[in-house]
Formats: sequence, structure tokens, C-alpha cells
Amino acid sequence: MFSQIAEYGKLVRLSHTLFALPFALASMLVAAGGLPDVGIILLILACMFTARSGAMAFNRLADAKLDAFNPRTAARHIPVGKISKRSVIFFIIANCVAFVFFAWLLNSFAFYCSLPLFLFLLSYSLWKRFSCLSHFMLGIAVGLSPLGAWVAVKGYPALFPAALGIMLALWMAGFDIIYASQDIESDRKLGLHSIPVKFGVQKSMIIALLCHVAMLGFAGFMGFWWNLGLPWWVALAVIASVLLYIHLFRKSNDLDKVNRDFFLANIAISFLVMLGLGTWAFIGDLYAFIP
Repeated sequence: MFSQIAEYGKLVRLSHTLFALPFALASMLVAAGGLPDVGIILLILACMFTARSGAMAFNRLADAKLDAFNPRTAARHIPVGKISKRSVIFFIIANCVAFVFFAWLLNSFAFYCSLPLFLFLLSYSLWKRFSCLSHFMLGIAVGLSPLGAWVAVKGYPALFPAALGIMLALWMAGFDIIYASQDIESDRKLGLHSIPVKFGVQKSMIIALLCHVAMLGFAGFMGFWWNLGLPWWVALAVIASVLLYIHLFRKSNDLDKVNRDFFLANIAISFLVMLGLGTWAFIGDLYAFIP
């Protein structure tokens, strides 16, 4: 039983939850002005887990035939028969039902939005069949997590978590463009659309860099607009240093190493955002006294 659960965890790449979860928790901390009730925290975590698990499982199901023709993905669970398509369909439905239920426990606004949101999250997997903008659709899907966490606490949407979501969307779109560079040859053969397929690897790296520069610029705008305080600017300085090094100063052109570095940067940047906003949420008023 435990081995089967572990296989489902591998199916949905559970470790990648660390990309968006810190952004959602940062939004939660700001919305609550600190820590909300334990029940709210647990429900936010449950919603994040079920929404992402369902969307990722659908991605694996929708791409099963494509994955079988790609050497990098041919050993995934569905192509090799480790998990059946019927089991994955049941897994998706179970996560959908659980997500809607957890949203119902939170508040009415979250409940009314839950099913349309879940279906939208599933749809991002289909975009690469007809548009190279699929990277930005993934960014939008992931970027909805801060807004969802805010609604969980407040019961209504607001501009601040939407802005945080745009920052996350730009970051994830840039990362996904780089990640997709691994599959440029197989995507061309399969007739799939991506920025690397359309523009080539070198130009795609420049587009990814522009996405991350836009993310930093937008984060700076947020810092001034909402007066986010010293922790935010310290976090942004570290984030900018990390991105500057990976994009401009690392010497290897090995795509595997590039993706590994950006995977680690993903986690680091997410936690830096959470640390910066979390500190501001708890002690932000103190910065009024700093000359």
C-alpha cells in the first residue's frame, strides 16, 4: 500500500509543490497579518495538495502517448504500465471531489470558485498542442495559488495576492521555457508547440531571462506600492543575485545542469519570497520607526 502511495507521489512530482506553496503561504500570512487559525492552514495545504495533484495527474494522463515517444519521458508511470489510466482517472476525480469539499469548508466564495478553478488547472496541459503560449498558461495556473490562499483567509479576492500571482506566473513561465528546451527535438517530431520549438534554444533562453527580469521589476513595483519593508528588498536582492548568476555567469551549456540549477533556484526563490513577506506580515509595523 505504502509503495503504491509512493508511486502516486512520483507520478505527480510531489516535490515540485515547493515551487508554489511558499508563495501561497506568504499570501496567507499577509492576509491574516500573521498566522491564521490552524484549521485554515490545514485546509489551504489540503487545497494546494489536491488541486496540484489532480492537475499533474491529468497532465500525465493527457500526455501518456506523447511521453511514450519522448526518450526523456518514456519511463513515466503510464507509458510503462506502473499505474493504469483507469487508476489515474479515479485519482483525478478523487482529488477534484476533495478539493471542492475542502473549499466548501473554507467559505462560500472559495466553494463557488472551486470547480471552475479545478477545470482551468486541468486545461493548461492541452495548450502545447496548439500554442507556444503554453508556458504562460502554466504560469497563470500556478500563479493562482496566492490568490486562492488569500480567498481562503479573507473570503474575497484582492489586488495584492493577484500581483503576487503575476510575479509567480512570470517566474514559472521563464522556468518552463528553459525546462522545455530539453524536449525541443521530440516536440518538433510530435507537432507540439513551445517557445524553444518556435524560436530555438538560444533565443528561448533570452525570452526566459526577459520573463525573470520582468518578474524582478514587478516585484520591485510591489515593494514600492505596498511599502513591503526591508525584508522584501533583502529577499529581492538575493533573488536577483541568484538569477543573474544562473542566466549570465554560469559557464556550462549543459541543459541538464541548467535545469538542475533552476530547479534549486525555484525552491530558494519561493522560500525567500515567503520569508520576506512573512517577516513583513509579522513585524511590518516596526519598519515605520526605521529612519
